[in-house]
Amino acid sequence: VQIGELHPGVRRAVMERIGEVLDGPADSGVELSNLDTNFKNSYVYREMHKYRNFRPAVNNYGFYIGSGIIAFDQYIARGKLPFTMRFKHEGDHHALKPAASSKKIEYPKYDNKVTFDLLTNLIRSGTYHEEDQPAHLHVEDMEGMKRENWEKYAGPEGRFCPAKVYEWLPDEKGDHYLQINASNCLHCKACSIKDVGQRIEWRVPEGGGGPAYADM
Repeated sequence: VQIGELHPGVRRAVMERIGEVLDGPADSGVELSNLDTNFKNSYVYREMHKYRNFRPAVNNYGFYIGSGIIAFDQYIARGKLPFTMRFKHEGDHHALKPAASSKKIEYPKYDNKVTFDLLTNLIRSGTYHEEDQPAHLHVEDMEGMKRENWEKYAGPEGRFCPAKVYEWLPDEKGDHYLQINASNCLHCKACSIKDVGQRIEWRVPEGGGGPAYADM
């Protein structure tokens, strides 16, 4: 599957269609009512439609069974199965389990040879942001974040974030609050996808910042 060409292909198709509209008669106005029809008649749609069952098959049935389904779909049915598979859940944030019904995972200590602590890896990524730029990570509903993310799920953003952007820290009363270290951000957008309440808003940061990976 040529994933690298997927987004440019979609963009090219849309831009070509907009170009057709804007090149029309001056008094015709900008009308995109035929965009959906033209897109479905394009090679971009045919390619996307052929491979549409890849992710839901593996996501729903696991690697081995999902791979078998995909093999049948691609080599026998040639991507023309008469149905489109759906994900079992509406998004990754629905797959989280409450802390009370989950077993805490005890990870082995890093050896500083093959495995390293999180902040060491962060430094090696070359991540850089101007310290005085506006934070690009926002949580409007902090009370809801605490009530659901911390009290029910034990702060999953502190574990799935690879850069220690999110930390639940105790205050002087022993209560916990969320500290956001936006300058650590690797721009992976895991928080935007995985946040259980979808309260984290990921805004576009200033240009030139983010990871560089020069030492990795």
